[in-house]
Amino acid sequence: MVTLLERPSEGKVERDLVERELMRCDTDTLDTVPLADERAASHWQQDIPDAYLNLTGPEIIERIAIARRRLGRRAVVLGHHYQREDIIQFADYRGDSFKLARWAAAQPEAEYIVFCGVHFMAEAADILSAGHQRVILPNLAAGCSMADMADPDDVYAAWEELDELGLAAETTPITYMNSAASLKAFCGEHDGIVCTSSNADRVVRWALERKPRVLFFPDEHLGRNTGAKLGFNTETDMALWDFRKGYGALGGNNEEHLRRAKFYLWRGWCSVHARFSVQQIEKARAEYPGIKVVVHPECRKSVVDAADMDGSTEFISKVIAE
Repeated sequence: MVTLLERPSEGKVERDLVERELMRCDTDTLDTVPLADERAASHWQQDIPDAYLNLTGPEIIERIAIARRRLGRRAVVLGHHYQREDIIQFADYRGDSFKLARWAAAQPEAEYIVFCGVHFMAEAADILSAGHQRVILPNLAAGCSMADMADPDDVYAAWEELDELGLAAETTPITYMNSAASLKAFCGEHDGIVCTSSNADRVVRWALERKPRVLFFPDEHLGRNTGAKLGFNTETDMALWDFRKGYGALGGNNEEHLRRAKFYLWRGWCSVHARFSVQQIEKARAEYPGIKVVVHPECRKSVVDAADMDGSTEFISKVIAE
């Protein structure tokens, strides 16, 4: 079991507060609203001209259509699967983040790459783009709660602690595609690797053939679900590294457990996928007998276990299409 160096009552209260905040959804509408009503846009992107802030959804869509016609092939628009329909309708290509970045790199005639996604996705496109291309992230405040949970300084500090125990040399760092470019570079510098949700099992197998342990970040659920599929015990073989404990606390673990574990799972998760529950699956099965449930491996293990299938966004899209 993971040994937490904290008083259970206080730790549980703190975790519950954090998780409730991260799982909060302010609205259930999918309609585009004026930017002035979007907290992230109005707070972080204060350089947006006032004329744009109060445009309605239909007005924004009309202006986008005009700009698209004027730019023609000079600009390509990438829409992540998770975007709303009024954004997707303008996308030249739709897919997951890495697939979109690779597609954009294959469009040399485009001067501008508009990535309708979050920050780390635009970073990946920028890394793969040509020198004459400019990658544009429409909303600079578009972040990912999971990626934000792996601050580079925290990861570097965790690696130093493992190094002090002599464990870093026996550990392969694996970062999920959904992370900052600086962490992808960190993995490259330490003989590590980047994985996607599609190839996480193959990447982990590759890593464990080379060294006895992996440090998997920033999503603990993808790491846990992947390890479980490969036959590892989620209790004895895995240690949850809680970066909030501070330097010297070993992520809330004791040294004995760290030396026994095969997986060091970073304490991080997707605030959207964490909202899905076993109860929702049970409710769907009760209302629609015989229904098939497919989920993403960023969901909690209990949810993945309760579903019929799990896989990447591309996998889910393919299953539905078939």
